[in-house]
Amino acid sequence: MHELLREYLPILIFLGLAIVLGIVLVLSAVVFAVRNPDPEKVSAYECGFNAFDDARMKFDVRFYLVSILFIIFDLEVAFLFPWAVSFGQISMTAFWSMMAFLGVLTVGFIYEWKKGALEWA
Repeated sequence: MHELLREYLPILIFLGLAIVLGIVLVLSAVVFAVRNPDPEKVSAYECGFNAFDDARMKFDVRFYLVSILFIIFDLEVAFLFPWAVSFGQISMTAFWSMMAFLGVLTVGFIYEWKKGALEWA
C-alpha cells in the first residue's frame, strides 16, 4: 500500500501544484487586471464583421473560406513537424506516405487557387 502511494506521490504533487498555480493566476488576473472598458473593446466581434441582429442577413462567405484554408494548412504543418524531426530514422514507407499526403494537399491547394478561393477582391 505504501509502495503504491510512493509511486503516485509525484503525480499528486504535480496535480496539486497545477491546481494551486491555476487558482493563483486566475485570482491575480481578477485582482490586478486593468479595467478600462471602451465601446470598441466591449463590442461583439466575431468572424471578421460586426454583430448584426438578423441571422438571415447576407454576408461574405470568403472570410470563412480563408479561415478553413488556414486551419487545413495549419494541420498540415502539425503533421509535418514530427515527421521532419524524425526524418533520419523513418522508413521509405513513412517517407512516401508523407509525400502522398503532401501531394493530396498540393492538388487541393492548386484546385482552390484555380477556382479563385484565395482571391479576396
